[in-house]
Amino acid sequence: MKTSLRCWLLGLGLWVSGFRFWVIGLFILIGLTSNTYYLIPKSEAAERLVGIHSARVLSQSMPWIAQEAGLFKKHNLDFRLVYIASSPSVTAAMLGGDAELALTGGEGMIRAFVQGATDFVFIGAVKNVLTHSILAKPEIKRPEDLKGKKVGVNRIGSNPHYFAVQALRRSGIDPKDVNFIQSGGAPETLAALVSGALDAATLTTPMDLLAIERGFHSVIYGPDLRIPYIATAFVSLRPIIMKRPHIVAQFMRAMAEAAKVMHTDREFTLKVVGKQLRLDNRKILDSAYNLEVKNLEPRLEIRPEGFRAILEEVSKVDPRAKKVMVEDLVDRRYLEELEKSGFLDKLWESKK
Repeated sequence: MKTSLRCWLLGLGLWVSGFRFWVIGLFILIGLTSNTYYLIPKSEAAERLVGIHSARVLSQSMPWIAQEAGLFKKHNLDFRLVYIASSPSVTAAMLGGDAELALTGGEGMIRAFVQGATDFVFIGAVKNVLTHSILAKPEIKRPEDLKGKKVGVNRIGSNPHYFAVQALRRSGIDPKDVNFIQSGGAPETLAALVSGALDAATLTTPMDLLAIERGFHSVIYGPDLRIPYIATAFVSLRPIIMKRPHIVAQFMRAMAEAAKVMHTDREFTLKVVGKQLRLDNRKILDSAYNLEVKNLEPRLEIRPEGFRAILEEVSKVDPRAKKVMVEDLVDRRYLEELEKSGFLDKLWESKK
């Protein structure tokens, strides 16, 4: 009797096991032959992506915001952000294969494109105008007083350098009459100005406000000039887009969500920016936000005027720039996908 019972239980166990595997197989078959993949739990590893940013400023804060808000995780990305000061240095790093994406000013990449590095491509923008200012010691009262003086810029060819050149020209001053000093990133430039190593410096917010707090003043106030320029843009390489188009799409969705946070959640944004810049002066943070956010693109739109301005400047030393069209530099597929899919409209339906 006991032997029969054991045999019956063994047979039942085998039948249950067989039935269980049959059911699992059926679910797998359904998942493979239909669009209902959600029947099978996914456990895909996050896609790794390396990006570079060239300035520790509000306009380049979206990767910080995305990290703090969990947006990279939401979009299944393991995103690593590296800081390299100035667009020319970022350009060299990208050409060296050190990153797949960059958030930076446009001049370095555009110069490289004109010189033959045509794999560079712009896929979105955060800021299409320059908002720098030239800050100086009290005794330097007018733009003309900058002649012969040491003016700090991140790097030659960087956003601050481009702004200084354009702003000086608009003030009737030949940029050759100024001694440009490459001073590193914005914090280093501010430190050099405060220490007396520089007579003046090209800074953007919040570093310009910190300089004013320390007794310096704007000799040329940039935000009023609204100089067209690809000041902050997302740049990739065509082989990367060809090889990993869906990964870049996930990144751009995360950035679109981060832009929404930046434009609608002031407290969260200032908390993140303050943490990254080690800045707890609420007055400075508020002023920086008020000044900068109105100049940023909520839907990551690319404005052609900034490209044309840079190409015109580059053409003065490299005639090949005259043959480059804005369309050659831009791939709008991700911006169009965000629009046509309704992702942006749904994202902006209600402001927080």
